[in-house]
Amino acid sequence: MDQAFLASYLIGLREGLEATLVVSILIAYLVKSDRRRQLPPVWLGVAVAVALSVGFGGLLTFTQTSVLSDFRSRELFEAITSVIAVALVTWMIFWMRRTARALKGQLQGKLEQAVGLGTAAVAGLAFVSVVREGLETALLFFSAVQGATTSTAPLLAIAAGLLTAIAIGFGLYAGAVRINLGTFFTWSGVALIFVAAGIFKYGIHDFQEAEVLPGLNTLAFDISGTLDPNSWYGAALAGMFNITAAPSVLEMIAYLGYLIPVLAFFLWPRATKPAPARTNAPEPVATAAAPAVSRT
Repeated sequence: MDQAFLASYLIGLREGLEATLVVSILIAYLVKSDRRRQLPPVWLGVAVAVALSVGFGGLLTFTQTSVLSDFRSRELFEAITSVIAVALVTWMIFWMRRTARALKGQLQGKLEQAVGLGTAAVAGLAFVSVVREGLETALLFFSAVQGATTSTAPLLAIAAGLLTAIAIGFGLYAGAVRINLGTFFTWSGVALIFVAAGIFKYGIHDFQEAEVLPGLNTLAFDISGTLDPNSWYGAALAGMFNITAAPSVLEMIAYLGYLIPVLAFFLWPRATKPAPARTNAPEPVATAAAPAVSRT
């Protein structure tokens, strides 16, 4: 198993499901409100967003392999993209945690406004809603596969993750699948925090390789005799969490300095608003159940 396989699959699954849910909410709203003529602009916006995301990933790879000629500049490029990827995925995890429950209403409100403005606005909303996830996926994937032994396995893994996400999203839309999306995003968020910590650690290593940061040969520990990087478990740990046998002191400071506070803050119980006081006013008329894609 390639060392970046598991991380790539998780990235594809998590980011893909977020994008799939967004598209499902837009389509469900248009179908339910009998505005099927607006579906082609939605798909056009999604297609352009996907194409731009793939192009962005290709640009990152081309820059690394063809534009940057010397070792130091390539290491520095990888280090900078790793830090940016960590910042984006951290923001995304907490943004989804904060807004997941209100996402459906926000998207439907924006879509209602876009429909009033015309076809271009509908396509633009679909594009903006998906392209953020796509660009994050491309950058995070590029950073996660640095040091992978082959390029084929990570590509297959992220493709499998995306296909799994699409299948789940279609099942939710069709009502054939019932999952607790809140639980899913919580646990996948925890896993992504570990992945991000590993990417940050790898970025620090690249800064050291580029001679921007010192201490490359000052090791925190060396368990090469116990943790064989060529074994399946060594590859899995390195690929998923970037746990290596002989990290530098600065790498471990960065890894733990990111992982511990971010994980603690993410898992810290959120304050809940007190329930409103009951009155003698008549109960409101019950509304239809929300579509499956909105359950978080």
